[in-house]
Amino acid sequence: MLSSRERVQAALNHLEGDRVPLDLGATNCSGIHVSSLYALREALGLDSPGTPVKVSEPFQMLGEVTPDLLDRLGVDAVRVGLPTNIYGFRNEDWKPWMTFDGTPVLVPGKFPTEPEPNGDLLMYPKGDRSAPPCARMPATGFYFDSITRQEPLEDADLDPADNLEEFGPVDVDALEYVRAEVERLGATGRALLGEFGGTSFGDAAFVPGPTLRHPHGIRDLEQWYMSLVSRPDYLKEVFERQCDIGLANLAQIHDVVGDSLTAVFITGTDFGAQGGPMIAPKTYRALFQPFHARINDWVHTHTAWKTFIHSCGSVWRLLDDIADAGFDILNPVQTSAVAMDPRALKERYGDRITFWGGGIDTQRVLPFGSPEDVRSMVRERMRVFGTGGGFVFNTIHNIQARVPVANIVAMYEAVNEYRSYPMQA
Repeated sequence: MLSSRERVQAALNHLEGDRVPLDLGATNCSGIHVSSLYALREALGLDSPGTPVKVSEPFQMLGEVTPDLLDRLGVDAVRVGLPTNIYGFRNEDWKPWMTFDGTPVLVPGKFPTEPEPNGDLLMYPKGDRSAPPCARMPATGFYFDSITRQEPLEDADLDPADNLEEFGPVDVDALEYVRAEVERLGATGRALLGEFGGTSFGDAAFVPGPTLRHPHGIRDLEQWYMSLVSRPDYLKEVFERQCDIGLANLAQIHDVVGDSLTAVFITGTDFGAQGGPMIAPKTYRALFQPFHARINDWVHTHTAWKTFIHSCGSVWRLLDDIADAGFDILNPVQTSAVAMDPRALKERYGDRITFWGGGIDTQRVLPFGSPEDVRSMVRERMRVFGTGGGFVFNTIHNIQARVPVANIVAMYEAVNEYRSYPMQA
């Protein structure tokens, strides 16, 4: 029987191990909403009613997947990240709170828990209430939405340094935190997936500057996407400098942890929408691929890590270019989008790309199907994606709020029934 780390490594090398690896929570794009996590833990008998779960990622309100759940489900990969979250404060000094749907949780000390008079919850960069709020959770909502804090734009005054304010060298404290996390989590025998940020060029989650008290530059998403056409030279300069910073940080991290990581999350920039790519292939090749290739080339030259790209939506028309940029892993594999048929993906790219995701349709089947519908799709996806290796089972993006817990339980029961090699016909 392989260890979890060996199992994931086999999949990434397009080999059939003893069974298909499973992920839950190894990235902030492959986790579970706190309300669904709370229900799952209770359904599995891991917690009694009323036991809070921790909010590990406040933007998407993801819950902390703890070792007892990892063991119960047979999860093979875990996340290694930096000590601060997307809003720039540390996950520490935990305090109780209750989400708008009544889920008891623990949130970091700088997480806001007092709603505004209209019921909305406002988030502040680095937890600094003297700064304008950077995000809002609507009353009765489940997630935070970024607040645009765009200063008046004058092209003559634009300075690429303004869009680089949030990027900088990883500090000694963060490096020590990563080293300790690798030591702690490495002892579990699971594959370690590093997610350190800084190399997602143009990621919509970060463009508004959620960690910055007073962001400068292009911070409005509409303006940012228009700039792909109207200001390409400006974006190239931003990306060039960001790439230099990101490579230096990866080098420092590698100096500290070596090849203990199995893979590293490079980018979460979304290039696909439901009906097709958000940008033309030529735009990807001109603006993004050169920097993706630089990062991937450095990783593959200097480390044993594999590289991970997250992009939602229909990216079929971009996959040749994404593969040519050197990515080893594609997530979330949104098979519910146009031209993202599982069999076609596996047939054309199964020997070049590991599919980390695509295990269940999270738009229709998981939230709205029956437990039997869920089991049937899991069995099919195991057979299609799992054959020949190159597959890590994960839902298509995070498990969202309000998913019936019976469906979540059915999914993981089916995963463990059908994940063994050889695949069932």
